[in-house]
Amino acid sequence: MQYRLGEAGQLQRRRMQVVRWLAGLAVLAALVLLAGGLQASPNTSLRVYWQWDKLRGATRDFLFRTSDTLPRAADQPAVATPAVSEAAARASYEAAAATKPAAASSAPTAAPSPTPITYKVVSPPAAFKITGFLHEFETPNNCGPATLAILLRYWKWKGDQAKIAAVLKPQIRDRNVRWDELVQYVRTHAGWLDSLFRVGGSYETLQLFVANGYPLIIETGYELEVGWVGHYLLVTGYDANAETVIVQDVTGGPNRTMQFAAVDKLWQQFNRLYIVVYPVADAGKIAQLLGPDADLDSNRARALAQADADRTANAGNAFAWFTHGSNLNYFERYSEAAADFDKARELGLPWRMLFYQFGPYAAYFNVGRFQDVIDLATATLNARPELEESYVWRGWAWYMLGKRTLAITDFRAALAINPNFADAQNALSILGVK
Repeated sequence: MQYRLGEAGQLQRRRMQVVRWLAGLAVLAALVLLAGGLQASPNTSLRVYWQWDKLRGATRDFLFRTSDTLPRAADQPAVATPAVSEAAARASYEAAAATKPAAASSAPTAAPSPTPITYKVVSPPAAFKITGFLHEFETPNNCGPATLAILLRYWKWKGDQAKIAAVLKPQIRDRNVRWDELVQYVRTHAGWLDSLFRVGGSYETLQLFVANGYPLIIETGYELEVGWVGHYLLVTGYDANAETVIVQDVTGGPNRTMQFAAVDKLWQQFNRLYIVVYPVADAGKIAQLLGPDADLDSNRARALAQADADRTANAGNAFAWFTHGSNLNYFERYSEAAADFDKARELGLPWRMLFYQFGPYAAYFNVGRFQDVIDLATATLNARPELEESYVWRGWAWYMLGKRTLAITDFRAALAINPNFADAQNALSILGVK
């Protein structure tokens, strides 16, 4: 399979020149706005950035985006190229999602295991809410750090979203912070706390954790004026009789009451993923609250069955097929996962889908569909070029097709967006490039 620049490459370069020109006009307009009497305060700067970002986004939409959905899968043969091992190319978030418990030792033990500790667990009442949250609205592209900051302050942490963003997304233009990055921040920057994520949550999951004093971050879809986006909500209360939840929403405001059915429809779009933060000493109690879901394999198997039920209930639900594929990835059933992602794309996924979830890249890469990885990443980056994960996956796909220089360029582009992005750093290290 050959990659041809030719006229297509020249057209792409001309388009990029137009984008840079229009972006320059937007910056000039912002400077004129500031010079017109506005004080250069942080809030003013953020408002200017929002306006500039909207203009630049509209420009890219006009030039590059032809549909409100991801491109459909094309008929392309798989390419088996042993240029690099799958283990080397696997991104950290895919590794985190697929990490399995170490196998139990078969060696005999000298004494029976101690009796497990049973922790006092509150049975959820009909309604409950946790209070004492200090709200803050998100700054541009910062819903993850802002939501986590609200939760960490509940646990007596000192700081705000800017402190978290300085580590997880040093540049404002970085579009997304992943779930595993939020977990890792807690583990490395709040020593008395720990965190974990699981998938396949339910209304009962939310009730159980909240009633026992543990607010949960959930990742959901979200509808804004600009269309569908990914979002984080902090669940801090519920009313089972009214079938509602209370959420801290860094976009919509504090203490929002929402119908759970509406939340669940959006939550399902992200595999019903939830994050719990807790004092290190509470690890045993958290495991007890998780029950069978404390085991990663059991949790993923149940989430896989849940996704299967969702797509059976509505075979036209593209998100259900996508989620089913994501859980198949965990079990390294990549061929089946790739078929699920193809189906989801055929049904129609939001064009921003790969801003937040990267399962198709992993599945297609592992079955040798490297051009599909390149095509999807290119379509996503043409729409918004501030997505380091897409650069890394495309870089590895280029490498597998023998395009080492293009791979290095993409890995460096990822670091230009997020200098702390370990996946890009590791990729360059594997290739022996500084």
